[in-house]
Amino acid sequence: MAKLTIGFGVVLILLGGWGFLSSGSTHPTALIPCYFGLVMAVSGMLATTENAKRRKLWMHIAVTVGLLGFLAAGSRVILEFADAHGAPLAHPVAVKYQAAMTVICLVFVALCVRSFIAARRGGKLEA
Repeated sequence: MAKLTIGFGVVLILLGGWGFLSSGSTHPTALIPCYFGLVMAVSGMLATTENAKRRKLWMHIAVTVGLLGFLAAGSRVILEFADAHGAPLAHPVAVKYQAAMTVICLVFVALCVRSFIAARRGGKLEA
């Protein structure tokens, strides 16, 4: 799971960088996925250890960050649609990148939960 965590972190970093560049490099909030991705990538790197307790700690930190990313980005998408009331979105590019972050974080959290359940049952599910 540690390698998968690093991969998802890199994807979020790329998403944030691409969003920042596509916004004309004027909106620093477009870099928010980078921060989440950086924490996830570092957690994944720190989870690549033989020490089971440390690996478990860092993977739980990574999945918590992923869950927070899902909740934060998902709530922003919902609020943007609610504020639009059927009219065109005020910030369509931002909503697109927030929705992408929501999906990426949701998939990551789902894979982590699946892995945690398999580990708890005694099976090893590694990616």
